[in-house]
Amino acid sequence: MAMGTDQVVGLSLIVVSLIIFTYYATWVILLPFIDSQHVIHKYFLPQPMLLPSPVAAGLLLLLFVGLFIIYVILKNQKVIKKAQ
Repeated sequence: MAMGTDQVVGLSLIVVSLIIFTYYATWVILLPFIDSQHVIHKYFLPQPMLLPSPVAAGLLLLLFVGLFIIYVILKNQKVIKKAQ
């Protein structure tokens, strides 16, 4: 059973990934149809960063998910050892 902090960390990982997905989808799908002089363009990275930025974000997300899984596994092993 997940503890309170585990649930908060898991929920924060979901929220961060949703924010990244929304940002990238807006950048890729909507931004090409908006005039390049529009003020919204200053909130997004330049077009040449289209490929490297999601790769970096994906790697960071996988790193944090992996660290979270390792943390939960080690925490559960400590609980099992205390019960014995």
